[in-house]
Amino acid sequence: MRRSVPVLSGLRPLGLAALITASTALSSLAQESTDPIKLTLHDWTGQLITTQLMGEVLKKAGYSVEYVQADYLAQFPGLESGDLHVAMEIWETTGREAMDASVATGNVEILGPTGMQAKEEWWYPTYMKELCPGLPNWEALKDPACAEAFSTAETAPKGRYLGGPVTWGGFDEERVEALDLPFEVIHAGTDAALFAELESAYQRKAPVLLWIYAPHWAPAKYEGEWVEFPTYSVECYNDPAVGVNPDMAYDCGKPFGDIWKVGWAGLKDKWPGAHKAITAFSIDNAEMGQMITEVDLNGKTIEAVVADWMAANEARWSAWIAG
Repeated sequence: MRRSVPVLSGLRPLGLAALITASTALSSLAQESTDPIKLTLHDWTGQLITTQLMGEVLKKAGYSVEYVQADYLAQFPGLESGDLHVAMEIWETTGREAMDASVATGNVEILGPTGMQAKEEWWYPTYMKELCPGLPNWEALKDPACAEAFSTAETAPKGRYLGGPVTWGGFDEERVEALDLPFEVIHAGTDAALFAELESAYQRKAPVLLWIYAPHWAPAKYEGEWVEFPTYSVECYNDPAVGVNPDMAYDCGKPFGDIWKVGWAGLKDKWPGAHKAITAFSIDNAEMGQMITEVDLNGKTIEAVVADWMAANEARWSAWIAG
């Protein structure tokens, strides 16, 4: 779902408390740059929501905001150079290595957790356990009969694993090789295509094994389970001697944990008030899951969902921009 998102408009009027807070914040902007703060947009609904929530809060404080489409992992050189300024979602599950490498340059800093906890892993509907009864243990996938149960015409006799868009990372090909799984990784072109295929397969009770992440509506809507791979460790990803396969790394599951905010290291000097607000920003999985549901399942626009959240949480975001 790659698209440029226009600057939002038409939000509900501020309440008195928010007006006072915004006025105080505006008075503190006198020494700050009037250049636009560039926030990156990616290709999944939750990240678009998170980023536009932050952008709208910053605009209430008087900042100029620009949304810039950027690849999830390929955005880091832009953040290091200061051509991009803020990335609102770097997932512990897939982005940790790229984030740490960028922070190590001294030109990017972590602006704290978003408050959301990330989980991303291989997932299957529970009806597939009849054909692969050893699940959720990953070793069940090594059984050729189980793999064939997940196969399609393009992969048979190997099983088919539907991964996320290539830009998301995730090391699925490396994991398949390291664990010697008789599966072929096929990447969905977009976030929307990934979940459209899940919907189609689920309705037909067709075989499907795919990348599911949380916070998201899918784990709540569909009955299923995540595959239980060997427990993740940093060493497993970096040291072939650690893990199930003594000759290869990535022979374990994906990490779980925080979703981080990161920014150009010059942000705090050029826009100190914005730096404070972005650091303070926090929402949880339940809030985000509900907002994603409103967009993806109930047909609301991202702009409408953001406007509703802003109206319902005025005191909360006003505190983020208080001087």
